Amino acid sequence: MLTKKILLIEDDKTLNTYLADLLTKTGYIVEKCFDGVTGLKLAQSHQHQLVLLDKMLPKLDGVSLLKTLRETSQQPVIMISAKGAEEERILGLIHGADDYVAKPFNSQELLLRIEGLIRRSQPQVEFKKQTIISIDGLTLDATKQKITVDEIDVEFTSIQFKLLWELLSHQNCIVSKADLYQKVLNKKLGMYDRSLDMHLSRVRRKLNEAHWLGERLQTVHGKGYCFK
Repeated sequence: MLTKKILLIEDDKTLNTYLADLLTKTGYIVEKCFDGVTGLKLAQSHQHQLVLLDKMLPKLDGVSLLKTLRETSQQPVIMISAKGAEEERILGLIHGADDYVAKPFNSQELLLRIEGLIRRSQPQVEFKKQTIISIDGLTLDATKQKITVDEIDVEFTSIQFKLLWELLSHQNCIVSKADLYQKVLNKKLGMYDRSLDMHLSRVRRKLNEAHWLGERLQTVHGKGYCFK
């Protein structure tokens, strides 16, 4: 899966910065704004996989924004509010919020809700599974779990094979750390976990030793990785 873009509409600058940093470190691309009018215009551009929306906003409140947005868009929306009362939660859901989080909230729970909502909102597409990728003399065979460079075998671990396969499958596209942790390591991305960086470094080294340019596997800081 490719990197996902989140629209963050929150007028509290401290919380806005904190959430943006949290989401960016998790692998999302974040577009920030601080008022409802600007937020509505950005949300209507349909360029985001999810909207994180504060209820109390200047110029246009979150519920009014959501009501207008729902006239033209069904993109996932999580509403955040300082008011944790049941009637406030119900009001947000009635007007089209997919989920509702009351302040103060647990950061890990928020990330799990965001990930789950984006995953559930994606259409299930049936496709014929690819089994071989071949680019400039580098060949990956998923059936045999085999990698060759100019028809010479190169030894890779299962995790290294999965990592290289995911990046080559999305050439010239940024693949987020969060997605790679889930698909390659089968676990959630931890804020201080560097294990994927180490795996990628070893993959680059093995490709270079096989006389194939490992630097084509690029780190895109704050976003993820990209094969060029």
